Amino acid sequence: MEDRVRINFEAGVADVRLNRPEKMNALDPAMFEGIERALAELREAAGLRAVVLSGEGRAFCAGLDMASMTSGGASAGKNLRDRTHGLANIFQHVAWGWRELPVPVIAAVHGIAFGGGFQIMSGADIRIVHPATRLSIMEMKWGLVPDMAGVALWRTLVRDDVLRELTYTNREFSGEEALRLGFATGLSEDPHAEALVLAREIAGKNPDAVRGAKRLYNAYAHDAEALLMAESVEQAAVIRTPNQVEAVRANMEKRAPLFRD
Repeated sequence: MEDRVRINFEAGVADVRLNRPEKMNALDPAMFEGIERALAELREAAGLRAVVLSGEGRAFCAGLDMASMTSGGASAGKNLRDRTHGLANIFQHVAWGWRELPVPVIAAVHGIAFGGGFQIMSGADIRIVHPATRLSIMEMKWGLVPDMAGVALWRTLVRDDVLRELTYTNREFSGEEALRLGFATGLSEDPHAEALVLAREIAGKNPDAVRGAKRLYNAYAHDAEALLMAESVEQAAVIRTPNQVEAVRANMEKRAPLFRD
């Protein structure tokens, strides 16, 4: 895990950093495993009061490492419908798991948050974003549907028609637009520093009340179990089909795709 995710504990705050800066923290099998182990460690951490989640280097997370995907990679041999982590499969867990932690999670986002990285960011309770950050619900570019808990997470944040437009087009938008739409809680020129200040403030509150408040907000979210399963069913229906493979090849070859009905 240390190769992909680093955790520093200080005064009740866990400073968690995705650590693959040379690849803009893109999600490969080792990163999925690192996040899974980090979440397990945080769930058992004594005295934990708040978490700050960020990325080393130039980006928060560039999303799925497409080289690992095209070679079988992270999804090889896995049934997306298998609920391996409570309500979720492993891919959903690395985003949904932050929502399930008993303490508040603050994402400090800069550079790029695409696809799976955008969904991981969305799993946080609070998101502090640099204004120039590039964000996207990127999956449609690769002929896929969002399937890392995004549907369950975003519906508590922004309007339905906004989600549809961003999903269908996979267009990029800035941190400033993310704030206007509701994806970002606030903007900062130094998201990590601001997130740490906020985490330390939360760490000074009654931990029983903070945890209770998080349970209350989680309880009134949309039907997460049904949404997470629906994501997996839809993704399983399209992944590695001819049109999805064509979407990947067309992007890699920088040409217009030729889809078949």
